[in-house]
Amino acid sequence: MNIVITGSSSGIGKALKDFYKAQGHNVVGISRSNDDFLCDVAKKQELEKVFCQIKNQFGKIDILINNAGFGLSGAIELTEEEQLRQEFDVNVIGATFVLQLAIPLMSKNGKIINISSACALFPLPFRAFYCSSKAALSMLSDCLRMELCKTKIQVTAICPCDIKTEFTKNRVKNFETNERYGNSIKLSAEKIDNAQDKRMPLDKAIKILTKIIAKKRLKPQYVMGMRNKLLYQVQKFFPKSMVLKVLTKMFYKTEKKHID
Repeated sequence: MNIVITGSSSGIGKALKDFYKAQGHNVVGISRSNDDFLCDVAKKQELEKVFCQIKNQFGKIDILINNAGFGLSGAIELTEEEQLRQEFDVNVIGATFVLQLAIPLMSKNGKIINISSACALFPLPFRAFYCSSKAALSMLSDCLRMELCKTKIQVTAICPCDIKTEFTKNRVKNFETNERYGNSIKLSAEKIDNAQDKRMPLDKAIKILTKIIAKKRLKPQYVMGMRNKLLYQVQKFFPKSMVLKVLTKMFYKTEKKHID
């Protein structure tokens, strides 16, 4: 098969690329560095040249894995415009550019895999733009599935749980604060970042991902991780106010007051 993977220079993307290459498939990686094609997915002109070369070399794409992503944390109020635009440029607009250029090259029974996130399912304090961008990608995936219903091209969004990669380390962290938030922005980020030992091992994640991708018929969405699956189902039965209160308690961290 001819497989195209964006964001394949590290993390999930690289592991998927290595897996499929070992299986003997033709795998094309697209990233900003250290890949088959060096390209910023948010720059359509660069992408157009890449997909022109893919067309000339392979003729068609059997599987597209839309994986390129950018992580950002910080308060909505205090996030710089440049950071905000970069988040959506990569996670939403760039992903859309990839889809626009790949769809005309998809084989008759092709598969489009959009790598979303568990953050698309649950709102988190100080992760607003990452959650929003991944929620947008999941919605984009659903809409595309509907639009391609008269074809045999399948579309799905996979929402991974936290995985042991360098993604957390590479996330842009904006700790700027004011009297409304105090140390909560930093403490909340550290709470998530320090849970490395609780994250899913990369090799296990790749086994799950490749098993999903290999399915004959893809569902619109897959949620990875037992806790995320459980929370995603349970939240449907409670008022949103209660869900937000529980998530806030879980992820909004403040300094504990010491009592003498």
